[in-house]
Amino acid sequence: MTHDRRSFLKLAASTAAVTAATTLPQFARAQAKKPINIGFIALTDCASIVMAQELGYFKKYGVEVNVIKQASWAATRDGLLSGDLQAAHCLFGMPLSVYTGIGGPAGKELPIAMILDNNGQGIALENSFKAAGGDPKAAGEMIRKLVASGKAPTFAVTFPGGTHDIWMRYWLANAGVNQSKVGIITVPPPQMVANMKVGNMDGFCVGEPWPGVAVQQGIGFTHLTTQQLWRNHPEKALVLNKEFSARRDEVKAVMRAVLDASAWLDSLPNRRQAAKVISASKYVNASADVIEGRLEGKYDMGGIIGNKQFLGDQMMFSRAGQTNLPRHGHAIWFLAQYVRFGLLKTAPDYQAVAEKLIMDDLYREVAKEAGLKVPNDDMATIKTTIDGWTFDPKNPAAYIKAHPLPS
Repeated sequence: MTHDRRSFLKLAASTAAVTAATTLPQFARAQAKKPINIGFIALTDCASIVMAQELGYFKKYGVEVNVIKQASWAATRDGLLSGDLQAAHCLFGMPLSVYTGIGGPAGKELPIAMILDNNGQGIALENSFKAAGGDPKAAGEMIRKLVASGKAPTFAVTFPGGTHDIWMRYWLANAGVNQSKVGIITVPPPQMVANMKVGNMDGFCVGEPWPGVAVQQGIGFTHLTTQQLWRNHPEKALVLNKEFSARRDEVKAVMRAVLDASAWLDSLPNRRQAAKVISASKYVNASADVIEGRLEGKYDMGGIIGNKQFLGDQMMFSRAGQTNLPRHGHAIWFLAQYVRFGLLKTAPDYQAVAEKLIMDDLYREVAKEAGLKVPNDDMATIKTTIDGWTFDPKNPAAYIKAHPLPS
């Protein structure tokens, strides 16, 4: 047994001992009659769910949990809708996409309990784009030349209307490329690297560790991280089955456990241990070294970019509670992108959709009990990093009008 493994087991054992002694009575009473099934996808940002299980935090708050790996975001959606999953690690955009009919049956509610992480996704391009480095305009020029020559490239995303889909479309528009001129296909996250290796796509947008794995295997480079697109953007969320969302005490217990794990993960010395745990085949099934490097903000971007550091804006799980509040304004930003990119033909009732799906009242209650300060920026203006554009969630129509797509 390695020193690191012994250290982790010692940490887990001491955590369990302390938490058993400090379990709150109200959470003990929330003990589920049967285990709560929580789904996750093989991505680095499943870490707060996995570590809540591995460190005994779910047990601390009186809930028994099964953490269940899912094959794709579509499978996760179906599990939540059917009730086979009570909760899941999900793309923040998935509930919005499903409710509006882009990525599922319109009108079906998948409530968003909290945000799991900011940042830490990437756009990877295959090596023929290497000369573009990290310059979207240069990449866009190369794409336009390919389109003009009748060799339009294909790019992969992970779910229609999900965060990766919007990051990809946003990047294309910023690069001066009309999305209709290229192929955009859906591929599950763990299958991205293999598909690019055999030439099924020219680039993809997905969460870590897969952009890092593409670099490790020499088949592509990380052209852009999503923190370079929108610093501290919402990424994954704890999303609930509609019926389970009414079991308030159990939901609160799950959220407290995940908040504890999120704070543990944002202590950077813990990230090496987290990388070793989640790298296992039953979780992410990828090199611990690749996971660890990018968790710590130390990126080998590959290509001509080389090493780059992101300190304080790499993947973040808590930021003392700044990360975890689900914000109506963020939901409205995504809904506005759906309209801007033609995924929705008519504008939705932005505020009504956000209020239907964002459980900020529950988060505020849980955060107060956990002693976390709740940010006062629910409907604050958003500024994207890549272009400096501002978005007022009180007036999405003006934003859409001001930012037409490239021809």
